[in-house]
Amino acid sequence: MNCYQCGAELTSREFCPNCGAKVKVYKRIMALSNRYYNEGLERAQIRNMSGAVESLHQSLKLNKRNIQARNLLGLVYYETGEVVAALSEWVISKNLKSNENAADDYINLVQNDLSRLENFNQTIKKYNIALNYCHQDSLDMAIIQLKKVLSMNPSFIRAHLLLALLYLNNGNYAKAKIEAEKSLKLDTGNVMAARYLKEAEGMMLPQDVKEAESKEKNSGDVIRYQRDNETIIQPVRNNVFTRSGSIWGIVLGVILGIAVACFLILPKRIQEMNASYKTQIAEISEESDSKSAKLGEYEQQIEALKSELDGLKTEMTSMESSDSTSSAGNDLMEAVSLYLNDATNIDGIEEKLAKVDLNSMEDEATKEFKDLYDSFMVLVGAELSKRSYDTGYEAYRSADYETAITFLSKAFQYDNTNVDALYNLGNAYYESGDTDNAKVVYDQVINDFSDTRSASSAETKLAEINNATN
Repeated sequence: MNCYQCGAELTSREFCPNCGAKVKVYKRIMALSNRYYNEGLERAQIRNMSGAVESLHQSLKLNKRNIQARNLLGLVYYETGEVVAALSEWVISKNLKSNENAADDYINLVQNDLSRLENFNQTIKKYNIALNYCHQDSLDMAIIQLKKVLSMNPSFIRAHLLLALLYLNNGNYAKAKIEAEKSLKLDTGNVMAARYLKEAEGMMLPQDVKEAESKEKNSGDVIRYQRDNETIIQPVRNNVFTRSGSIWGIVLGVILGIAVACFLILPKRIQEMNASYKTQIAEISEESDSKSAKLGEYEQQIEALKSELDGLKTEMTSMESSDSTSSAGNDLMEAVSLYLNDATNIDGIEEKLAKVDLNSMEDEATKEFKDLYDSFMVLVGAELSKRSYDTGYEAYRSADYETAITFLSKAFQYDNTNVDALYNLGNAYYESGDTDNAKVVYDQVINDFSDTRSASSAETKLAEINNATN
């Protein structure tokens, strides 16, 4: 046992040999915690699960770091079908002691078996559905769900108890008695199960109880098997002649039925089916010919419409390109006019130039337009680039990659020496999942700014993309 204050190993004395802290009460608390643990272990060994849970809770109240008690509590929960509670205790145990802890094995046993884990999940879902049915007064549906739960996890005591309660409510005392007895087999100290059993036996007639007991004693004359969550009892037939006679009677009946079907019913039925099939084939053939003719007409109409559509698309493209070029020129002239009137009006200039996108215009921009744009960028490009870069980088840090791409592209368009804007544009494409554009931007950083730190970082990013795609 170690000191609670300094962690030194304690002796038989009532104080710590290292720090001098008084440990008399502490030792008593630890001893009492271990006593409750031993009591819980003894109760679990005789399947008194409710008593074991109570003792282990007392042990953990006194010493929450009692790893053995916490692991045993998880095992008790697991045995009674409480898988979530069991995992909770084991996870807490693992956090308190990460090395050489049996909780690791218990957690892996549950989580690594995906089929078992899915089975537990389905069990919990169906049990919750049964509870909802009970709240909605749909007791028959609740019974059906509980039977499914117990077919998947027969050791789920809460499901046995709820099913017994529903049987008591329906007046089916024999089945309630069976469920209560199953609960007591799983947990001999379950008070609720004992109450349900007493209630069921008290409501059953004396002859019903005697009949059930006599059936159990004469179990050699019956066959018992499990269907879903219920035990089916079927009498055994010992008369060989009676059994064989019934079998021959069934065989003879089957033979006579087949003979009647073959000689009387089948020939006429086959003729009717053949006539019906011939009529259907003729109708389908006529309909197919009609559809083929219409299909040819439709194909001709489609070809004509396609050619007309291609012409309209070509005309529309030319109109849109001229309109976009004209609009961009107007925006550029308005920006220049604003600068001439008030060079400090950067906000207005930025608003006008935001509509001018050289990348989308491609070869549509005239030489005069490009010369004016380049000359104007010499005057305002650095300031506009800085403003757009700040906005784009802030959006990048906030994971708003779409906004970041827009403003970082503008920043490099305004100032093609802004290597930070270009490199972070590549990062924004990379983080958004657009690796193709990211590779293009990283290549541009490496080629145009080869002597910068951004070029080295771009080479690393480019290698990561290539390794991920290979």
